[in-house]
Amino acid sequence: MVTAHHAVLELLARYEPKSTAERADVERVRALVASGDPWPRSTPLHVTGSALIVHPESGRVLLRWHQRHESWLLVGGHADPDESDPLAIALREGREETGLTDLAPWPDAGVRHLAIVPVPANSREQAHEHADIRFTLATRAPEAVRPENPQAPLRWLTPREARRVITEENIRETLSRVEPLLAG
Repeated sequence: MVTAHHAVLELLARYEPKSTAERADVERVRALVASGDPWPRSTPLHVTGSALIVHPESGRVLLRWHQRHESWLLVGGHADPDESDPLAIALREGREETGLTDLAPWPDAGVRHLAIVPVPANSREQAHEHADIRFTLATRAPEAVRPENPQAPLRWLTPREARRVITEENIRETLSRVEPLLAG
């Protein structure tokens, strides 16, 4: 599991938290990595990778309806058993959830935001937390978007429109970090 630790620690070493709360979240993730494998879904806190997908030419962002949370969220999720790179996870999940095959880190591969997010219990799992490492991915073909299933519609929105539909403060914070990049 050295690679699982290495990829996360390397990302965090290059990342500068933007607030006291985010600094505390980064330290929790470092402690999680130091204590063992940060990926298993069975642990109360585990690392996930997600992204805000953008179309730089139009300045729009893509949001995905998440039925369990009943809100518009980013694309992303859990590591598969052979994965240990949060960016690779965000790319895979982005392709799976949107059908966009040309996704690439934009404007670079840097972490945009790290947020520890509570996940409520359901019939399959107990309440837990995601240590969500977030990136920005871009597409040149927004019209190619296809939801992975009918219960997970996708919407291209301007940042202003996105702010109106986003109910999760941590998602608004990610948007606020990406919006200046879109403005150029």
